[in-house]
Amino acid sequence: MNPKPRTLAVISYLTFIGLIIAYFINREDKSEFATWHIKNMFGLVLILFSSQAIGYSSPLLGTVLWWVAFVSWTLSLVMAAAGKKAGIPWLSEQFQKWFLFLN
Repeated sequence: MNPKPRTLAVISYLTFIGLIIAYFINREDKSEFATWHIKNMFGLVLILFSSQAIGYSSPLLGTVLWWVAFVSWTLSLVMAAAGKKAGIPWLSEQFQKWFLFLN
């Protein structure tokens, strides 16, 4: 595998700023692999923001969602570094359908 798509995929998992940087670099030289991981991270960011918002009214549910997002992020980062298009069961496939605007 070309190292650039793998590098972009890993960068996309390095904070919200990394996601934005990877998105704009990927727009110039499209990579299906990097796009897949960018969409996955975008979904994880939404779960993280949701966990914070829900945490204000239900601290337990917010904490559970935060841990789900953290474990999913860790798994996805490892898969991106390994050069695999694998992520969160069921959710990753949904993210690919929902976030077509990131193509």
